[in-house]
Amino acid sequence: MIIWLNGTFGAGKTTTSKELTALVPDSRVFDAEQVGYMLWHVLGVPKNFQDFPPWRGLVVETARQVLDHVGGTLVVPQTVLTEQYWREIHDGLTEAGIPVHHVVLHTDRDTLVRRIETDTVPESVKARQWRLDHLTAYEQALPWLRREARVIDTTDIAPARVAETIVAGVRAG
Repeated sequence: MIIWLNGTFGAGKTTTSKELTALVPDSRVFDAEQVGYMLWHVLGVPKNFQDFPPWRGLVVETARQVLDHVGGTLVVPQTVLTEQYWREIHDGLTEAGIPVHHVVLHTDRDTLVRRIETDTVPESVKARQWRLDHLTAYEQALPWLRREARVIDTTDIAPARVAETIVAGVRAG
């Protein structure tokens, strides 16, 4: 099984994924960005590695092989804002027989901006402007995200509670 945490930068995907792996037995975080980084030396550094069709296919194949090897659950904290890309990933995972629980962590713009601007993790500080620049793309993707996923408002909810809500939803089907 895969629990895919979508949403824009600052919604709490990374923190929630850590909370989820503490709650879900035999689960681990699968960072799909690492697949993108792996492709850089072959395909060059793109504006967005998700634009590379091999990234989407390799995310599916890597997840399939990891699950075949270790079983359990993969928690994937990865923003995907292009509906076509999400469809390719979702359909590939489904065709591989992997159940996917797609969850969007959402919060209002003001909260997102505050979280991004006060994030002190060194990698986040370096990417601050990039993260802020992508808020509009997230807002534009919200209509299809709302159709394709369970949306959880993380504005005033601690990550541990968000993780509990996700687990309850997965158990409920």
